[in-house]
Amino acid sequence: MDEIQLNITIMEKAYKITVARADEGKVRKAVAMINEMVKSYARHYTFKDVQDILAMTALHFATSAVKYESELSYDSQHLERKLNELKDLLDEQL
Repeated sequence: MDEIQLNITIMEKAYKITVARADEGKVRKAVAMINEMVKSYARHYTFKDVQDILAMTALHFATSAVKYESELSYDSQHLERKLNELKDLLDEQL
């Protein structure tokens, strides 16, 4: 696998990570999204600890992932059902 080392910064802390070269853009976009969400929470809410902001940010993204996973599952089941209906129609015609 073609890998690349990235230097990323989340909440002003630097990290060095290794990712697939093909995923570099996705990782950089994810880092930007995390930092933006952290800034948004910091502007709108009062937290005693930075960990609280990170926890709320993690909850936000995890909730989004669960939502999209559920929607994808529904779409896959719907598509499979429709494909089976189409197959049955074709079988009837043959």
